Amino acid sequence: MNVFILGEKSGMATRRQFGAGLIAMTSTVGSAVAAQPPIRLTVYRTPACSCCKAWVSHLEKAGFAAKVVELDDLAAIKSRAGVPGVYESCHTALAEGYFIEGHVPAPDIRRLLSEKPDGRGLAVLGMPVGSPGMEVAGMAAEAFDTLLIASDGSTRLFARH
Repeated sequence: MNVFILGEKSGMATRRQFGAGLIAMTSTVGSAVAAQPPIRLTVYRTPACSCCKAWVSHLEKAGFAAKVVELDDLAAIKSRAGVPGVYESCHTALAEGYFIEGHVPAPDIRRLLSEKPDGRGLAVLGMPVGSPGMEVAGMAAEAFDTLLIASDGSTRLFARH
Protein backbone atom coordinates (compact mmCIF):
# COMPACT_ATOMS: atom_id res chain seq x y z
CA MET A 1 0.00 0.00 0.00
CA ASN A 2 1.34 3.46 -0.86
CA VAL A 3 1.24 5.66 2.19
CA PHE A 4 1.84 8.91 0.35
CA ILE A 5 2.49 10.21 -3.13
CA LEU A 6 5.80 11.82 -3.92
CA GLY A 7 5.71 15.45 -5.02
CA GLU A 8 6.59 15.99 -8.68
CA LYS A 9 9.49 18.44 -8.39
CA SER A 10 10.84 18.06 -4.89
CA GLY A 11 10.70 14.32 -4.57
CA MET A 12 8.97 14.89 -1.20
CA ALA A 13 5.38 14.44 -0.20
CA THR A 14 3.39 17.59 0.40
CA ARG A 15 1.89 17.99 3.87
CA ARG A 16 -1.54 17.35 2.44
CA GLN A 17 -0.39 14.16 0.69
CA PHE A 18 1.44 12.95 3.77
CA GLY A 19 -1.56 13.68 5.99
CA ALA A 20 -3.94 11.87 3.64
CA GLY A 21 -1.61 8.87 3.53
CA LEU A 22 -1.28 8.83 7.32
CA ILE A 23 -5.06 8.90 7.72
CA ALA A 24 -5.44 6.04 5.23
CA MET A 25 -2.79 3.99 7.02
CA THR A 26 -4.34 4.66 10.45
CA SER A 27 -7.77 3.67 9.15
CA THR A 28 -6.38 0.42 7.76
CA VAL A 29 -4.60 -0.47 11.01
CA GLY A 30 -7.69 0.47 13.05
CA SER A 31 -9.88 -1.75 10.85
CA ALA A 32 -7.52 -4.69 11.31
CA VAL A 33 -7.63 -4.31 15.10
CA ALA A 34 -11.42 -3.91 15.10
CA ALA A 35 -11.77 -7.00 12.90
CA GLN A 36 -10.14 -9.29 15.47
CA PRO A 37 -12.69 -11.67 16.97
CA PRO A 38 -13.56 -11.05 20.61
CA ILE A 39 -12.00 -13.22 23.30
CA ARG A 40 -14.63 -15.70 24.41
CA LEU A 41 -15.02 -16.86 27.96
CA THR A 42 -17.66 -18.48 30.10
CA VAL A 43 -18.55 -16.83 33.40
CA TYR A 44 -20.19 -18.88 36.15
CA ARG A 45 -22.01 -16.84 38.78
CA THR A 46 -24.85 -17.08 41.26
CA PRO A 47 -28.10 -15.38 40.23
CA ALA A 48 -28.19 -12.92 43.15
CA CYS A 49 -24.70 -11.42 42.78
CA SER A 50 -24.78 -7.87 41.39
CA CYS A 51 -20.99 -7.32 41.39
CA CYS A 52 -20.65 -10.28 39.02
CA LYS A 53 -22.94 -8.52 36.54
CA ALA A 54 -20.80 -5.39 36.81
CA TRP A 55 -17.61 -7.43 36.22
CA VAL A 56 -19.13 -9.05 33.11
CA SER A 57 -20.08 -5.57 31.87
CA HIS A 58 -16.43 -4.49 32.36
CA LEU A 59 -15.29 -7.45 30.23
CA GLU A 60 -17.80 -6.77 27.48
CA LYS A 61 -16.80 -3.09 27.31
CA ALA A 62 -13.21 -4.31 26.88
CA GLY A 63 -14.21 -6.40 23.86
CA PHE A 64 -14.71 -9.83 25.44
CA ALA A 65 -17.64 -12.08 24.52
CA ALA A 66 -18.94 -13.47 27.80
CA LYS A 67 -21.32 -16.39 28.02
CA VAL A 68 -22.91 -16.20 31.48
CA VAL A 69 -24.09 -19.34 33.25
CA GLU A 70 -26.03 -18.87 36.48
CA LEU A 71 -25.83 -21.63 39.06
CA ASP A 72 -26.89 -21.76 42.72
CA ASP A 73 -23.68 -23.57 43.67
CA LEU A 74 -20.33 -22.98 41.98
CA ALA A 75 -18.31 -25.51 43.99
CA ALA A 76 -18.22 -28.16 41.24
CA ILE A 77 -17.09 -25.65 38.59
CA LYS A 78 -14.33 -24.29 40.85
CA SER A 79 -13.17 -27.80 41.74
CA ARG A 80 -13.02 -28.94 38.10
CA ALA A 81 -11.12 -25.77 37.15
CA GLY A 82 -8.58 -26.33 39.92
CA VAL A 83 -9.28 -23.14 41.87
CA PRO A 84 -7.62 -23.45 45.30
CA GLY A 85 -10.15 -22.83 48.08
CA VAL A 86 -8.32 -19.83 49.49
CA TYR A 87 -8.73 -17.98 46.17
CA GLU A 88 -12.42 -18.75 45.61
CA SER A 89 -14.58 -15.74 44.82
CA CYS A 90 -18.16 -14.97 43.86
CA HIS A 91 -17.64 -15.85 40.19
CA THR A 92 -15.37 -18.02 38.08
CA ALA A 93 -14.63 -17.57 34.40
CA LEU A 94 -12.99 -20.07 32.08
CA ALA A 95 -11.02 -19.09 28.99
CA GLU A 96 -8.61 -21.13 26.86
CA GLY A 97 -7.87 -23.63 29.62
CA TYR A 98 -7.37 -21.03 32.37
CA PHE A 99 -9.63 -19.99 35.23
CA ILE A 100 -10.23 -16.35 36.11
CA GLU A 101 -11.30 -16.02 39.73
CA GLY A 102 -12.73 -12.83 41.16
CA HIS A 103 -12.48 -9.24 40.01
CA VAL A 104 -9.56 -9.60 37.59
CA PRO A 105 -9.18 -6.63 35.21
CA ALA A 106 -9.68 -7.27 31.49
CA PRO A 107 -6.12 -6.21 30.53
CA ASP A 108 -4.73 -8.90 32.88
CA ILE A 109 -6.88 -11.55 31.19
CA ARG A 110 -5.78 -10.34 27.76
CA ARG A 111 -2.14 -10.55 28.86
CA LEU A 112 -2.64 -14.06 30.32
CA LEU A 113 -4.13 -15.33 27.07
CA SER A 114 -1.42 -13.65 25.02
CA GLU A 115 1.58 -14.81 27.07
CA LYS A 116 0.10 -18.22 28.01
CA PRO A 117 2.24 -18.76 31.14
CA ASP A 118 2.40 -22.16 32.81
CA GLY A 119 -0.39 -22.03 35.34
CA ARG A 120 -4.00 -22.70 36.18
CA GLY A 121 -5.30 -19.15 36.12
CA LEU A 122 -5.57 -15.71 37.65
CA ALA A 123 -7.15 -14.60 40.91
CA VAL A 124 -7.84 -11.38 42.77
CA LEU A 125 -8.32 -11.97 46.48
CA GLY A 126 -11.42 -10.55 48.11
CA MET A 127 -13.50 -7.79 46.64
CA PRO A 128 -11.26 -4.71 46.59
CA VAL A 129 -13.10 -1.41 46.17
CA GLY A 130 -12.26 0.00 42.76
CA SER A 131 -11.52 -3.34 41.13
CA PRO A 132 -13.70 -4.09 38.05
CA GLY A 133 -17.25 -4.62 39.24
CA MET A 134 -16.49 -3.21 42.69
CA GLU A 135 -16.45 0.50 41.86
CA VAL A 136 -18.19 2.51 44.59
CA ALA A 137 -19.07 6.16 43.98
CA GLY A 138 -17.34 8.46 46.42
CA MET A 139 -14.86 5.82 47.62
CA ALA A 140 -11.19 5.73 46.69
CA ALA A 141 -9.95 2.62 44.94
CA GLU A 142 -7.94 0.19 47.05
CA ALA A 143 -4.65 -1.22 45.84
CA PHE A 144 -4.89 -4.88 44.84
CA ASP A 145 -2.87 -7.59 43.13
CA THR A 146 -3.69 -10.09 40.43
CA LEU A 147 -2.01 -13.40 41.17
CA LEU A 148 -1.03 -16.17 38.77
CA ILE A 149 -1.84 -19.56 40.27
CA ALA A 150 0.84 -21.96 39.06
CA SER A 151 0.17 -25.58 38.13
CA ASP A 152 1.62 -26.70 41.49
CA GLY A 153 -0.71 -24.33 43.39
CA SER A 154 1.95 -21.76 44.23
CA THR A 155 1.37 -18.13 43.32
CA ARG A 156 3.31 -15.23 41.89
CA LEU A 157 2.46 -11.61 41.33
CA PHE A 158 1.02 -11.12 37.87
CA ALA A 159 -0.07 -7.46 38.08
CA ARG A 160 -0.34 -4.74 40.71
CA HIS A 161 -3.20 -2.24 40.62
